[in-house]
Amino acid sequence: MTYSIEQTAVQSVAQPLTNFIHQHPRLFILTGAGCSTQSGIPDYRDKNGEWKRQPPVQHRDFMTRHTTRQRFWARSLIGWPLMANARPNAVHESLQLLEQKGYCQQLVTQNVDRLHQQAGQQQVIDLHGRSDQVICMACNQLHDRNQIHRQMADENPAFAQYTATAAPDGDADLDGIDFSGFKVTNCPECDGMLKPNVVFFGDNVPKERVFSALNSLKQSDALLVVGSSLMVYSGFRFCKQAAQLNIPIAAITRGKTRADELLSLKLDGDISEFLQPSAKALKPLISAG
Repeated sequence: MTYSIEQTAVQSVAQPLTNFIHQHPRLFILTGAGCSTQSGIPDYRDKNGEWKRQPPVQHRDFMTRHTTRQRFWARSLIGWPLMANARPNAVHESLQLLEQKGYCQQLVTQNVDRLHQQAGQQQVIDLHGRSDQVICMACNQLHDRNQIHRQMADENPAFAQYTATAAPDGDADLDGIDFSGFKVTNCPECDGMLKPNVVFFGDNVPKERVFSALNSLKQSDALLVVGSSLMVYSGFRFCKQAAQLNIPIAAITRGKTRADELLSLKLDGDISEFLQPSAKALKPLISAG
């Protein structure tokens, strides 16, 4: 397989990334919340890897407390439309271009917004699930999130008056009100408990997703982390595995990551300023023979 860089001017700030991809053309790409901030979806952590707000709902609390579910779905009435209406930005488009040119062997995202797929990315593993689906915890039936959202909005007209600051993953900072009267919609099929089809904090990523991703990592030339602090172990594990396999790791993000000491290259700043010029500069890969 041959590969080369187009003979066009590339911003010097992006040249280290272009060289890294040039030298390691079969990329395993791991993405996080920083990819979607330009689409208007807030991220969880600051540049030091610390929480920007109260941590999100815990799986155990959601499953065992009706009051937690009331609070979650009430806040979702305000926060979900931001997620539903978000569109891919230059970061998603640049990653799709890398795949189109043959440089992305597998993309694994910690995001649940499906913006990579909207941008046209084909090889995607949604590590933490997808927020546009709701799953019944009793019968496993999947439902469209927008449909469930509309039903809950119809059943809780008093909550339409509220406004709040959007939070990550379809949440909103709606506090200081009484959630006890909120009616939570149950499964239309069996009346079971509904939950977004995502991995909440405190829950485990399905093993088959992890194994599939790790198998792809083993066949890659390098790991490229985009927009993640890697503070959550479900993402950090890929850096640990890459280091054990002597697979080089590059990261494009803002601030500290949990894997800083494992990185061969770190680019700290606006993701698109690094990624976009590199994706454009690299020529498509051509199979030998």
